[in-house]
Amino acid sequence: MLFSKSKSPRSIRNTISRLIGLIESKPITERIILRTLFFVTIGGILMIGLIINDTFLATTPVEGGNLVEGIVGIPRFVNPALAVTKADQDMTMLIYSGIMKINPDGNLVPDIAETVTISEDGKTYNIIIKPEIFFHDGTPLTSKDIAFTIGLVQNPDLKSPLRGNWSGVTTEIINDHELNVMLEEAYAPFIENFILGILPRHIWGELPIEQIPFSQRNTNPIGTGPFFIKNTVRGDTGLITNYTLNRFTRNQPIPKLASIEVKFYQNEDSLVTAFNKKEILSTAYLPTNTLVEIMENPKYSTIQIPLPRVFAIFFNQNRSPAFRDISVRKALAVAINRDNIIDFAFSGFGIPTTNPIPPTQNTLESQRLNEGGSVNTDNKEDAVKLLTDAGWTKNDNELWEKRINKESVILSVIIKTANDPVLDKTTQAIADLWREIGVDVQIEQFEQTDLLQSVIRPRDFNALLFGIDMSRVVDLYPFWHSSQREDPGLNIANYANIEVDSFLQKARTTQNIEERIELTGKAVSIIDDDIPAIFLFVPTLTYVVDSKVTPTPITKISKPSERFMNITDWNMNTDKLWNFFR
Repeated sequence: MLFSKSKSPRSIRNTISRLIGLIESKPITERIILRTLFFVTIGGILMIGLIINDTFLATTPVEGGNLVEGIVGIPRFVNPALAVTKADQDMTMLIYSGIMKINPDGNLVPDIAETVTISEDGKTYNIIIKPEIFFHDGTPLTSKDIAFTIGLVQNPDLKSPLRGNWSGVTTEIINDHELNVMLEEAYAPFIENFILGILPRHIWGELPIEQIPFSQRNTNPIGTGPFFIKNTVRGDTGLITNYTLNRFTRNQPIPKLASIEVKFYQNEDSLVTAFNKKEILSTAYLPTNTLVEIMENPKYSTIQIPLPRVFAIFFNQNRSPAFRDISVRKALAVAINRDNIIDFAFSGFGIPTTNPIPPTQNTLESQRLNEGGSVNTDNKEDAVKLLTDAGWTKNDNELWEKRINKESVILSVIIKTANDPVLDKTTQAIADLWREIGVDVQIEQFEQTDLLQSVIRPRDFNALLFGIDMSRVVDLYPFWHSSQREDPGLNIANYANIEVDSFLQKARTTQNIEERIELTGKAVSIIDDDIPAIFLFVPTLTYVVDSKVTPTPITKISKPSERFMNITDWNMNTDKLWNFFR
């Protein structure tokens, strides 16, 4: 067998030297020609090498980097069963993981689960857990931890905000890595609840239920999520100002980011100051009036994500005889310009909508608009004609008036809403539009708790500006089924339609997605025709990130904290690698 030795660098240098010497020994004319050919050849070889290198090299994310995130609010309940505030929910998403998670395309996929199988009747969910999932203290996760977490949320003494999502649910532990979750009735969107972070039974199970909300463990959490708490910093008042999180390497996938420093601020002004001083690299909580300038800055990337929350003016026809006239509701609707309202109140950061389904939930909204519908009407002439044709006339004060049930009724609207700067601007914009066509408009604002207790629960309003929060899966039943008209139901417009009831009841039980969309679409068409509310806009989450940070695509989420759902794939460092080494 023959072996050939590769030439050493010294041998190559000697060869080149001899070649150059040979060229230099020639007459001047030949030297010029040979020199030119020599350098063209060398240059061509180098160029080919560069082209080949660029062809096979690819920029690849690599491990490392420290993300510095700014959040408004102070963490108190970093606990999946108790988290309500944005600060608590954001931290919970980083520390804990659930049975399932949302992938970058907005679809549910297994997280700590190996498989999730739904029975044919839609009532039983069989869950098989991945074999090696560990809590941050090294304890293996088992099906008992999942059953414990569900039971804790269901306990009425804990007062978990998620309790309603798990009403009537039972669990059956088969072994350490398998359990069944059973419903009393089939409910297709129920699977969305499986993103609930799982609590360690060995840590929380020993505490009496009444002590859990007051436990220090709420701010020193241990989960199975991609990051664990390495260090906690508290201010002079004892409140947490900083968390340092390190990546957790025992569960897959391992995050590419080495660490995250989370800084908490009491209010938006403090956050803006920190952002301007470059103390943070990313945040989802900058006020909209600061975002326009930031979006023009190449040092930052901005990600805009519609949230499944629909703001609308809800009519209570039981409190106002004028609103029982569909011509009045239609006239008020066609007088509104949604784009102008969004520009005025949200600096343009919102999406106009004309029906109860957020545009990102499915294709129903875009299909209806493409069929010739229009988001914006702002047609004062049509509004006036609708009122005139319905028998309304202008009185001496230039206000609309009509005799209803032998009584003279003035078209007057009292808009009730929350005491919030953005909603204040929204209400003022709507009031101005309606006043221009001759409607008497008054505005009453309430603190959030008072609005809920004194206005929404007793249905004490004739017009209410409010936003209804929906899940990522369309389910209009809680908001528009007639059985939900009374508190604690969420049908705040007291709307009732037998056909809508039937469509919504069937839609929430079928496992067939196409059938669910069709049934929901039929219900939406009827709701649109009946005009129990004027649908206005969907707010957007605007996430600002330093250009050195590369997050995964964020598409379909139900709340701001879900921007971290695929944090394991975020990166700050890259390297050039040949494709076959990646």
